[in-house]
Amino acid sequence: QVQLVESGGGLVQAGGSLRLSCAASGRTSSSYVMAWFRQGPGKEREFVAAINWSGGSRDYADSVKGRFTISRDNAKNTVYLQMNSLKPEDTAVYYCTTKRTWGWGLPRRNEYDYWGQGTQVTVSL
Repeated sequence: QVQLVESGGGLVQAGGSLRLSCAASGRTSSSYVMAWFRQGPGKEREFVAAINWSGGSRDYADSVKGRFTISRDNAKNTVYLQMNSLKPEDTAVYYCTTKRTWGWGLPRRNEYDYWGQGTQVTVSL
């Protein structure tokens, strides 16, 4: 089992920045891939970004490329999501998740094994 706890969400004005954190505990050796998904009001949960164990491979949804950066600190078992130039459409609950392998299926929520409880991000005009 892997436990994931997100933090760092909040209310920010459009154009502002936030940094989300996700601390992992338990069998973190299975957390080769760490990722962020989000679910906006009335929307499906969607892929945001993913990173492999070394940090050498990263993937982003087109909607956040150039604005969001995913990173990880394996010594702290923590993954981060730096979000800049935030837009109202970024408003969502952001979830941290993990899976064992990189590659095919990164944007597919059903490919992931463990999920955090989510942290709310609200971007106002």
